[in-house]
Amino acid sequence: MNAAILLLLGLSLVEGEGRCFFNRTEEHCMCRSLSEESLGSIIQCLPASVVEFWGGHLERYAALPISDLQPSTIDMLETLSIRKLIFGDLLVPEVLLARVLKFFSYTQVQELVFESCSFVGRSNWTEMAGKELPVLTLSFHNVTSAPLTGHEQGFSSLSSWLETLQELTITSSHVTALPCAVGRVFRALRSLDVARNSLRDDSLTPAFCEGAFPQLQLLSLQCNNLTSYHSVCESLQLLHELQHLDISQNKLIAGPASSCQWPMSLRIFNLSGTGLDEVLTPLPPNLEVLDMSCNHLRTLDISLGSLKTLLLSQNMLQDASFIRNYPMLEVLHLDDNLIPELPRDELQLLGHLRDVAAADNPYNCSCSGAGGIQTLAAMVHLGPAWPWDYVCHSPPRYQGFLVKDVPVSVLQCNSAAVITPVCIILALLCVAGAVYLAKSRYRLF
Repeated sequence: MNAAILLLLGLSLVEGEGRCFFNRTEEHCMCRSLSEESLGSIIQCLPASVVEFWGGHLERYAALPISDLQPSTIDMLETLSIRKLIFGDLLVPEVLLARVLKFFSYTQVQELVFESCSFVGRSNWTEMAGKELPVLTLSFHNVTSAPLTGHEQGFSSLSSWLETLQELTITSSHVTALPCAVGRVFRALRSLDVARNSLRDDSLTPAFCEGAFPQLQLLSLQCNNLTSYHSVCESLQLLHELQHLDISQNKLIAGPASSCQWPMSLRIFNLSGTGLDEVLTPLPPNLEVLDMSCNHLRTLDISLGSLKTLLLSQNMLQDASFIRNYPMLEVLHLDDNLIPELPRDELQLLGHLRDVAAADNPYNCSCSGAGGIQTLAAMVHLGPAWPWDYVCHSPPRYQGFLVKDVPVSVLQCNSAAVITPVCIILALLCVAGAVYLAKSRYRLF
């Protein structure tokens, strides 16, 4: 038990009073500003599956002695229930982190999270060479440390662990580069999230070099300093397993023409909030989900036969006739555009369509316009915005009406459909009357 307590204390001892709070129902334990005097609080966290440590400077414990463990201590560590550890608002000496990580090879911890931490100094990671850790998910958010460039040797020493890591998140941490040698260590990584950093176009090609991240399926480059659509495409061509790419909230431009081809495996593509006023090409040919919301698009002149979800909210689209190019479409979002009328005929041809969102458009509530939306509402799910955010902008007599309240009966919307049968009936009556008169005169003679 002493070794387990040392493990917890090794990353949480600070000056001042503090204690842990254990929620037995959720198996969650929260510790703040712990001190040696509050040792008893830490012990109650041992049955938890999630443990959080917040607050403190650990520099004074950089020389904390952690010797090799006895077999009995290892057996005890293996019985702990802790699966996730969160460290927040801490100043962490790397040399201390390296020593404490040795403990994790004897535990069942699967996820490590560092939130708002600062890593200082350098550590000799050779002590971890050959060590295998059960951790599969590693997250850093709003952390500061030395640049990754120059730390390649440390990553090499950790390769036995890192080559089995499956999810890595480094967000809001001022990352400017991912060295090629670092990417090659992550042999089994499935998900990489480097959103809200400072990556540029010229930093992507070295990061995703030959042999780097060979199993990567999900990549988020959201909100970095990317500008060239084609440069991003060319930099990611070697990610042959990539299925989900997010480059949203980067200010993209088309740049010079390029013959770049996106990975054939790419199925989900997020281009939202990238400032686009036209669709950039080429697009991945086998896309199933395309998000181009929050841009300045006026039309969508592309064809993607495999597309199932198309998200185009908050653009400047003036019609939606382009949907005929997506026969497999299941989900369509057109909220907050400039569309006066939904194309009922095209929508009815989409046999797989089940979810449409088209609120906050300036609808023309003519009989065809209002009727089309009312028919659509009976066919598919229009989301929580229906009917309250589907409002008529024209004609004047219906301005401000909810689309659902516009009368679209045959008598009101298609006078020809009523007048024509009446005229035919009158004509038949006239003919019948004429025949009757003719027969009557014939009998008189």
